[in-house]
Amino acid sequence: MSATLVKGQNGPLAASEVVISVQVAAPADLSALLVTERGKVRSDADFVFFNQPAGPGVRLQPATPGQAAAVAVSLNQVPADIDQIRAVITLDDPNGTFGRLPVPSAVVADGAGNRLYEYRIEGLRTESIVIALELYRRGRTWKVRAVGQGYAGGFAALVTDHGVTVDDAPRPAAYPTPSSNYPPPTTAAYPTRSSPYPPQPQQLPPQPTQYPAAATYPPPTGYPATPGYPPAPPGPHDRPAPAQRGVQSAGEVTLSKNRPVSLAKGQRVTLRKDGGIALTNIRMGLGWDPVKKGGLFGGRAIEIDLDAWVAMFAEAHLTDVAYYGQLSSKDGSIRHQGDNLTGEGEGDDETILVDLTRVPVHITTLLFVVTSYQGQTFEQITNAFCRLIDDTTSAELARYRLTGGMPFTALAMAKVFRAGTDWKMQAIGEGFHAKHPGEAVPQLGRFVITG
Repeated sequence: MSATLVKGQNGPLAASEVVISVQVAAPADLSALLVTERGKVRSDADFVFFNQPAGPGVRLQPATPGQAAAVAVSLNQVPADIDQIRAVITLDDPNGTFGRLPVPSAVVADGAGNRLYEYRIEGLRTESIVIALELYRRGRTWKVRAVGQGYAGGFAALVTDHGVTVDDAPRPAAYPTPSSNYPPPTTAAYPTRSSPYPPQPQQLPPQPTQYPAAATYPPPTGYPATPGYPPAPPGPHDRPAPAQRGVQSAGEVTLSKNRPVSLAKGQRVTLRKDGGIALTNIRMGLGWDPVKKGGLFGGRAIEIDLDAWVAMFAEAHLTDVAYYGQLSSKDGSIRHQGDNLTGEGEGDDETILVDLTRVPVHITTLLFVVTSYQGQTFEQITNAFCRLIDDTTSAELARYRLTGGMPFTALAMAKVFRAGTDWKMQAIGEGFHAKHPGEAVPQLGRFVITG
């Protein structure tokens, strides 16, 4: 006889072979993420789904007619550094929601089919994705927990947040047609069933890739116009290109020895030191402090998890992202030094190293972005800043401090871009709404325009 779990409840697992199955009143997929104690996969091999049906100790079992596949787990074969196995239900219809369906349920059984636990996943409304259950280690034993956490950011955002690299997605039809043969951008999107996962390396195409018509992929608002597409109406958080705003440039300054430049919003600095020496290795430090809140026991700092990351663009085309789930760009020119979850401590909270000599020649802009993972706005933080350091001498060259809180969850902090044979940095300081790279990427095009 099985035990019934409620949300947040857990129970022990005595069996070494367990099977997770689900009952959903609509076509759906069941997948599994194998994560470490940090909540991240070690590699894409730790994501088990329809295009990759087996991982270390975890495999999909064929679906019965009208139901999703089951996840079978051999707990003794799960690698020691895997702390949790999260079972995820995804509705096939991207416009469908669990709130329109009868309450789904998840069942945990042993290898012989004996039902151990059942969990009715109540409380779902607008979500089309839910983390149903998780198996987790407790000392030398395993337990099961009823999670029932709906996810509103989309399936690709969910797996990206867990460290999965999502490539070969259909390209958003919002960018100009490529003028050279660099790879098309890879943005976070649900991998298609017709292509293998993870994608295999491909040679650069001899001709620019053709993409579906606008009727299939309508362009997001706020992007540069694309030949063949009607102009998009402005979105609620869009702003015109710099040339249309009537905003005067704050001017360009130069770097000087022993005197860090204090940048104003929109101001640029040439990445050459005194004597005309071009910088090669730079370090971007980003910092913030949580706002102190009063209470019965004195001031308390609310933990705010900001994430600093870099998007790499070839003209207006996104090609790669270095962030907490992929700490190094694929070409190795950008290296993220690790995730800070609270903003506590002095100095830089997150650091990103850039070797300008290794940035591929077709990359024209490096956009430095900060997002608030838990959705707190920049009104709830203080002392947000970014600074540029010569990583050869460790000398601070420039600093941009964000003054005044903004009601946004994301910030385009600064960009480093090519200007002829030189690199320049520009302070941006523009807010928008996104909690992680998966939500932010479609909104970045407007910050890449040089104005």
